[in-house]
This record gives sequence, structure tokens and C-alpha cells, in this order.
Amino acid sequence: MIEDAFNYPRESDDVVKTVVIGGLCLLFAWLLVPGFLALGYILRVIDRTAEGDDEPPVFDDHEAMIVDGAKAFVILFAYSLLPAIVAFLAIGVGALGVAGGENTAALGGLALAAGLLVAFALNLVVAYVTPAALANYTETRRIGSGFEFSTLQGVLFDRRYAVGWLTAFVMILIGGVIAGVLNVVPVLGSIVGVFVSFYFVVSAYYVIGHTWSDVRSSDPPEPDAVGGGTEA
Repeated sequence: MIEDAFNYPRESDDVVKTVVIGGLCLLFAWLLVPGFLALGYILRVIDRTAEGDDEPPVFDDHEAMIVDGAKAFVILFAYSLLPAIVAFLAIGVGALGVAGGENTAALGGLALAAGLLVAFALNLVVAYVTPAALANYTETRRIGSGFEFSTLQGVLFDRRYAVGWLTAFVMILIGGVIAGVLNVVPVLGSIVGVFVSFYFVVSAYYVIGHTWSDVRSSDPPEPDAVGGGTEA
């Protein structure tokens, strides 16, 4: 699957146009709307690959993609709140401890280290959960689907999802390393690195889409879906 994932973006006749638009969206993601558009594209990648369609999407229905991306942003933001709060509290307690003098400096430093360690662990958990949350959202286009833990837990504890997630994570990491190397070239290298990152993120979510499909297709059917249920 790794080779297929790396080749996935190139399966489109509009690969150059898609990567250019996607890279520009990441480059100007701080304006929010371009970031939403990039997220909307990633959702389409998940949606298509989960349905078995390996033809990459294109940036066409911009308005719908921006709306989808904005909803995905809400899901990602909500998940990021807990580690952010823990890190903020750890820094606050640590700062108060140091400010309190020698008697509390050691405790403050310990609280800071412990809090940041917990925040780091929570960030890893968030990174593991959010791809599945986004995939579940693509099935209904409801923000609440990103938090349906009754559905998500069956996927998150499946070995196939763990392997797929790790594969996607490594791919994004490779893209980040290449982008970092390109940063050696002032300005131009940094810009090119953004487009490289977009390419690798798309490839990674190809893996997520197929992994989601593999795990979900083997889930047992809902009780009322078997035999049509009984009527009162």
C-alpha cells in the first residue's frame, strides 16, 4: 500500500494543478479560508478512497469544500483543547512555583515537567484519534460524528487501524523531513517544502481512507439491520 499511496496523487491528470492549489492553501492557511479548503480536499480524499475510488479528487466545488473543511477544523480544534489546557496549566503552575522562591521552585519545575509530559501524551492520543474522527465525519457530514466514540472505539482498537495510522504518520514525517531539508535554501526552499508536505499529506490520507474502509467493512451490522428487526 505504501507504494500505491506515494503514487496516488499522480494518478490525477490535474496533479500539478492540484498540488499547486493545495500548497498555496497551506501556505496561506493562516487566513483560515485557504486552510479550510485544504482540509475539505483531504476529506474528499478520505471519502473517495474509503469508497474504493482511487482517482484523486480535484479542487472544483470550492464552496462545499470550504464548508466541509470548516466543520473538520471544529472537530480538530475541539480535540486539541485538552492537551492545550494541560500544557497551559503546567506552564502556569511552573511559573508560580519559580516565582515563589527557592522553597517552591523545585515543586514548580516538577509540576511543569509532569504537565508537559502529560500534554505530549495527550497530543499523541489526539493525533491517533483525529484521522478516524475525520473519516467518520465524511460518512454523515455531521460534526457530531467526529465524537461518536461508540463507533470510533471499534476502529481505534483495531490492529489494522493502528498499522494504517502508523504508516500514514511515517509518510507525513518523511514529507516533513524533506520539507525541512529544503528549508536550507532561504525562502524558495521553504515555499517548495509546503507543496511537498501537501503531496505527502494527501498520500497519507489515502492510507487512512483505505484503512477506515477495511476496518468498517468488517464491523458487525447494526441490530436493526439484520432481518429488518421486529415490529411492535
